[in-house]
Amino acid sequence: MLGFLKEPVVVTAEINVNLVALTVMGLITRLWGLCYPRAVVFDEVYYGQFVSLYMKRIFFVDDSGPPFGHMLLALGGYLGGFDGNFLWNRIGAEYTMNVPVWSLRLLPALAGALCVPLAYQILVELHFSHRAALGAALLVLLENSLITQSRFMLLESILIFFILLAVLSYLKFYNLQRHRPFSGSWWFWLLLTGVACSCAVGVKYMGLFTYMLLLAIAGLHFWHMIGDQTLSNVSLLCHFLARGLALILIPVVMYLSFFYVHLALLYRSGPHDQIMTSAFQASLEGGLARITQGQPLEVAYGSQITLRNVLGKPMQCWLHSHTNTYPIRYENGRGSSHQQQVTCYPFKDVNNWWIVKDPGMQQLVVSNPPRPVRHGHIVQLVHGITTRYLNTHDVAAPLSPHSQEVSCYIDYNISMPAQNLWRVEIVNRESDTDVWKTILSEVRFVHVNTSAVLKASGLIGASLPEWGYRQLEVVGEKLSKGYHQSMLWNVEEHRYGKSQEQKEREVELHSPTQMDISKNLSFMAKFTELQWKILTLKNEDTEHKYSSSALDWITMDTNIAYWLHPTSGAQIHLLGNVVTWASANAAALVYMCLSLWYLIRRRRRIYDIPEDSWQLWVSAGGVCGGGWAVNYLPFFLMEKTLFLYHYLPALTFQILLIPVVLQHLGDHLCRSVLLRSMFSALIVAWFSSVYFVYCTFSPVTYGQPALSATELKDLRWKDSWNILIRKQ
Repeated sequence: MLGFLKEPVVVTAEINVNLVALTVMGLITRLWGLCYPRAVVFDEVYYGQFVSLYMKRIFFVDDSGPPFGHMLLALGGYLGGFDGNFLWNRIGAEYTMNVPVWSLRLLPALAGALCVPLAYQILVELHFSHRAALGAALLVLLENSLITQSRFMLLESILIFFILLAVLSYLKFYNLQRHRPFSGSWWFWLLLTGVACSCAVGVKYMGLFTYMLLLAIAGLHFWHMIGDQTLSNVSLLCHFLARGLALILIPVVMYLSFFYVHLALLYRSGPHDQIMTSAFQASLEGGLARITQGQPLEVAYGSQITLRNVLGKPMQCWLHSHTNTYPIRYENGRGSSHQQQVTCYPFKDVNNWWIVKDPGMQQLVVSNPPRPVRHGHIVQLVHGITTRYLNTHDVAAPLSPHSQEVSCYIDYNISMPAQNLWRVEIVNRESDTDVWKTILSEVRFVHVNTSAVLKASGLIGASLPEWGYRQLEVVGEKLSKGYHQSMLWNVEEHRYGKSQEQKEREVELHSPTQMDISKNLSFMAKFTELQWKILTLKNEDTEHKYSSSALDWITMDTNIAYWLHPTSGAQIHLLGNVVTWASANAAALVYMCLSLWYLIRRRRRIYDIPEDSWQLWVSAGGVCGGGWAVNYLPFFLMEKTLFLYHYLPALTFQILLIPVVLQHLGDHLCRSVLLRSMFSALIVAWFSSVYFVYCTFSPVTYGQPALSATELKDLRWKDSWNILIRKQ
């Protein structure tokens, strides 16, 4: 029974020394002196703010992309015990002792280091030689720009890591497809492909480019499988479902999970609340939730309400009126009704309160039991402080002459009767008998007499002159079709009015309100709103000193100064290895020219290389050349401020193309022993120059040692580079 103990238990393992050595070297180049400088470096001033908000559980919106990358940076802060207390107000600010600099920079550095062995494995899985794979890894290892970007609290190295991991996983899956479909390792690499793709997209939307490329490659491979007569229909269906599960369903679920965790962590009200809807704001702890807690849910006749415009751009605002009237004549000579002004005011104010009145009754209080207002009901809106009725008539609005003026009616005893009846239309209703609800209902007010719709036209930038206190214009939009958000309003603050006398009612209006609606807002509702804000919220693009165009990137005609020591000449720049960048461009050009040549020759039935070499050439080009194209060309269509670091994912793929081209040239063009010897010698000399440039620019890659003014001038290899030299 115990006979198996007679022999020792032996475990054998294969260790790829190349992979181990490359990983160690990657860790050394990325982790060495990681805490230096102990100061805010370039975009750390931007991402650091979000890390602090995560630590304090305060909600924020970043229009640059999804939250997964931010959460990874925050994880570094959490592991280092960061409390979030630091003022991220300027580049170069010294970190206080409570900021765990090493922990905050660790995950980007690890991601950057792991890109080195990933590059090696990708070339191996593309069936290139280990020498070519080693060359690709060493080029990534010695690329100064990739080192710089991975040593700070930035997202590009994390993005590139997940992109390369997705490519490697798919290649491993594809290679297993031929021999062991549906095996455990086959499922592992297929599922990891989907996971890595979702993580790449979750870090930055730039990850979508590689994800789309892999989906296209997977679709092409499956198309070829359809033509394989050895596969049954059932087998094809299983392959299709497996790919759909791993490459579509899992990424979608993971993407949603990033937002779920994000929203679960950030449950407190913060500075970005104002761009969200009232329902979203009320779901956060503090802020609006503190104000609206205990409010009645159903709006009734006699309710006292504030009405917030749903669009919220360029700023949130509430329907507002005050005692001032429109001027008799505007600056352009047009006349007005001289009625009381109605505006959209971007601050909470007692003049934002309105009373919902039943046109058939005089009372301004809620009856017992309350009579709820439903979709389609006719109401009058009475301004709480001045008790004048919301009105519109066939008079041109002050800034929008094609729309009607909206006012609070003053009876001047002239031939302009009041027109103050409004029909309530609940846009997001589930049925035509829905009750108007606080915060949750998005409502249009349609004027009964003219069919004009109450609209905050000021939200597209039209603010009134001095006589209107620069508040935003409100109009009656004629012949309105559709439901533009500037025409939608929701009740934000709400109480049941109890005072019929005006003086008592004014006191009531000044007092704070006291409905916890967070439970009514589902995760999908919050996700949909937040996702829409991320996609549509655009900060004003301003010209940045170090912004550049996509054309500048290929020849590296630009750089970015990341950090400058306050007293010495020590500085850090985003600058690439000039030899590597030039070689990558040459490799891409050679690949395109050779591919065109081969295609023309093959069209003439002339085959210069064996079929398996041709397939290898095409597949490598699809992955490496395609990866470069999809991560670079879209920037020519983008209207946003661009920086050199946007090119790094494309550059990584282009670097992988260099050993592909070199091996192809060595195998098929250098046919004599002499040519191969000369070619090998040229590669050694070329690689020595790569290492020389890496060492030359290391002081501005790592920020140390500090260089003299003369040494810095010697590093300005291009006149367009902005190397900072202090005046003596």
